Amino acid sequence: MKKIILLALPVLLIALVFSNCNRKANAASKNTSDNKRTATLTTMTKNGITLTELYSPETFDNATLEQALSTNTEDLDSNKFTLTFKTNNYTLGTQTSMTDIKTCANSAQGQHIHCIIDNEPYSALYNSTAKLNAMKDGQHTVLTFLSRSYHESIKNKNAFSLTSVITGTSRYTARYAQPDFSKPMLFYSRPKGTYTGIETDAVLLDFYLVNCDLSKDGYKVKANINGNEFILNKWCGYFMEGLPIGETNIKLTLLDKNGKQVDSPYSYSERKITLKK
Repeated sequence: MKKIILLALPVLLIALVFSNCNRKANAASKNTSDNKRTATLTTMTKNGITLTELYSPETFDNATLEQALSTNTEDLDSNKFTLTFKTNNYTLGTQTSMTDIKTCANSAQGQHIHCIIDNEPYSALYNSTAKLNAMKDGQHTVLTFLSRSYHESIKNKNAFSLTSVITGTSRYTARYAQPDFSKPMLFYSRPKGTYTGIETDAVLLDFYLVNCDLSKDGYKVKANINGNEFILNKWCGYFMEGLPIGETNIKLTLLDKNGKQVDSPYSYSERKITLKK
């Protein structure tokens, strides 16, 4: 038995050495790939404001979001409804890797879900169940999608849900047509609110597309930032740098291949944010 142990030990050591070498080689290969990727990021500058494509090392291509809408009469009458979520290959509440991410705002509560009702500012949801308020009577569009801890959306076709709900007492008398969710749509996500201190150095611009993607010869997004226009032909997050302290006005417009605003329920958004030192 001792001979077997003595003979197996060098083999085990060799296996461990090769395994360690493979890990180092894989890490080196990934670092080389990341360096090449970050070296080709799109950058645009106008009047001191710079937009730079955000490279997120963790792509979460296999992440999925499943959603169920549950309601009761009392909730609906008061413009409320409940969403229940199930995620796969994605863990709510954990921190996303911050490799190559600048000083943008990051949630201490970790990865979460953005819920956007009628393209209004989103709510961040950190649990598998949430009760939402639609604010007013009527038919509402509800978009939910997975978000990294630093608020950039997960952009794959299985990481979001788009549905509608009718709330309020008007549903007893009004007739609502089935919403058409087949058209290209643009929903505003980030930034929102107030940014202070180091968070003002690089502010994340992020939006969510449905039924379309961006390209040089196809759909594009026109981003107007304090009167400066940027044409975006890639769906990704962007860092905004050089924003002035104080108020910033952001307008996003979804354009067709001819440069015209897309005719759809959601193709334009406008927000104001504030930067403070």
